[in-house]
Amino acid sequence: CMIQMPTPPQVAPVPVKSTGTSWALQGNRAAIEALKLVEVVVDCTVEGLIHAPEWPEIEEAGRARLLVITNEHPEILERTEPKAEHAVRVKLGIDMLKAANEMRITSAAGTDLTVDLRGAPCGGTAGFGTTPGSVAHWPGGLCLTFPGKNCVNGRVVMDIGDMNLTFKTYLTSRIDFTIENDFVTSIKGDGIDALHLREYLEAWKDKNAFGVSHVGWGVNPGAQWVSAAMYDKKDMQAVEFRALAGSFLWSTGANQYAGRFTLGHFDLPMRNCTIALDGKVVVKEGKLQGELAF
Repeated sequence: CMIQMPTPPQVAPVPVKSTGTSWALQGNRAAIEALKLVEVVVDCTVEGLIHAPEWPEIEEAGRARLLVITNEHPEILERTEPKAEHAVRVKLGIDMLKAANEMRITSAAGTDLTVDLRGAPCGGTAGFGTTPGSVAHWPGGLCLTFPGKNCVNGRVVMDIGDMNLTFKTYLTSRIDFTIENDFVTSIKGDGIDALHLREYLEAWKDKNAFGVSHVGWGVNPGAQWVSAAMYDKKDMQAVEFRALAGSFLWSTGANQYAGRFTLGHFDLPMRNCTIALDGKVVVKEGKLQGELAF
C-alpha cells in the first residue's frame, strides 16, 4: 500500500536539505503502526526516515526493512546501482568497526580526530537490506558508526575540493573544526565556506546541530567525485559522495543513538584521509586497503 503524508509547515530558520530527518510522519500513530506491520518500507520522502524520530520505534518492531530511494537524477541511481559484491565489503567494514575500540582519522591537511567506538552502534548499507529491521539507502556502499556520548574529540581540516553535501558544493577554501566531547566548538577559515557553514549552524540556536552524528567511509566504486560538477543542485541529493570508495564521511546533527534530534545537519565527505582502527589502516590517503580494496 502507499502511505502519503502531507508536507508539514516549514518551521526551520533556514532552508533545510539533505538531513536524513523527514518530519512527514509528524508522530501520526496510524502511520507508524502501519509501517511496523509491513515487511518492506520504500521511503520516497525528500529527506528520508533514517534519522526521523519515529524510525527507532518502527525499527525496534523488528519486521520492516527500510529502503530510502534518494532524490537523485536517474543517471546517478543507475551508476550507483546496488550490487551483491558491495555487500561483502560493507559487511567486512562493519565487522571491523564492531571489533575496534578506536577510530583515528588523519590527513596531510591537518585532520587528527579520535573516535571512541566502544559500545557504538555500527552499520552500513550496500543499497539494499535482506533482514528484518535493516536500513538501506540507494545510492549505497557505506560503513559507518554512530558514536555514543563524549566519544569524539580532535581536529578536522576540510580541504579545497572536499564537499559540503547540505550545500551541494565543493569547498574553495579550508575549514578547520575543533571537536570536543562530540560537539563542534570552533569553526575557523578565511573563506566563504567556513562563513556559510558557521552561520547556518548558528541559525538553528540548537546545540544538537553542532553534535557529531556519524562517521565512516565509502566503498562504492560507481560513485564519482566529479559528478557534482555535472548537475544542477536541484537534480541531485548528493548521496553518492557519502558512499564514494575511500572517502571519509563525518556528519553533524541528529544522532538518535546518543539521544540527539535536530533538523540542523551537515554531511561532510572528505578525500585523501587515512582511517585507522586500533592502529590498523583501513583507508590510506583516500584509498581502501587490504580486503576492502577493489
